[in-house]
Amino acid sequence: MANPATLGATGAAMDASRGQMSSDHHRGPRPKKALSRRNIMLYGVLIVVSLYYLLPLYVMIVTSLKGMPEIRMGNVFGPPLEVTFEPWAKAWSQACTGINCDGLSRGFFNSVQILIPSVLMSIAVASVSGYALSMWKFRGSEVFFTILLMGAFIPYQVMIYPVVLLLRNMGLFGSLSGLVLVHTVFGMPILVLLFRNYFASLPVELFKAARVDGAGFWQIFFRIMAPMSLPIFVVAMILQVTGIWNDFLFGVIYTRPDQYPMTVQLNNIVNSVQGVKEYNVNMAATLLTGLVPLTVYFVSGKLFVRGIAAGAVKG
Repeated sequence: MANPATLGATGAAMDASRGQMSSDHHRGPRPKKALSRRNIMLYGVLIVVSLYYLLPLYVMIVTSLKGMPEIRMGNVFGPPLEVTFEPWAKAWSQACTGINCDGLSRGFFNSVQILIPSVLMSIAVASVSGYALSMWKFRGSEVFFTILLMGAFIPYQVMIYPVVLLLRNMGLFGSLSGLVLVHTVFGMPILVLLFRNYFASLPVELFKAARVDGAGFWQIFFRIMAPMSLPIFVVAMILQVTGIWNDFLFGVIYTRPDQYPMTVQLNNIVNSVQGVKEYNVNMAATLLTGLVPLTVYFVSGKLFVRGIAAGAVKG
């Protein structure tokens, strides 16, 4: 028969062991130090990079809110002693480019007339094309997709003169309609690639089930594919809005002076040699020109990241 004292000691040891195991279980892994060497280096690099990109923007903003006498004092990085929005008003409606002194307002409305139809047409055609290439395989589809893919990497400069001849023969050279057509066509390759890869990443069982239920090409697209594809539509919209709104080359080549987009107007204002160089007006004009793409990015940034991740790495 075992000694009661021995049994008691053994039980106490087992209880202590279980208590230690339970304590270790609840304690979990040791938390990482908030100020470790790795975190300090990581955040340090991020702060330096952020300052590198934000400092020019800061200088532009504070300069646009200063008067010319204060700018001549030379304190570039100092905040404005007296905030004034007169440079913004002048950049919008009074800055001169040659004999025209209507500022950026005329170029802004020209850019809007170019942007809206170009974005709608290119996304509509590219989404349907990407859907057909991913779900409705046809003879020669891979060859067609390869040609589109090659078109995404052809430099725009190579196509300038042929496009000039084409638009002239169509009677669209020098018009906003011609520039809309140019932006729509040149945006197609990369958009079709994104849509095709995104649709290819969706569960094919949904497509097959819809086909079994008797759904056709357009029913599947509008009722199943399009509602599930909001992120890639946002990506396409951001890419087109940014590319079309910031375009200078096509705008200055394919339109006339009275139909120049906002970026061309900005270039003419900044590089004007008439009168005194008004740096505050130039900075305000630059910020006004960039407000549209910046607003689009801030509003739809999360969907942009989701769509890029889904449409760029699959398929």
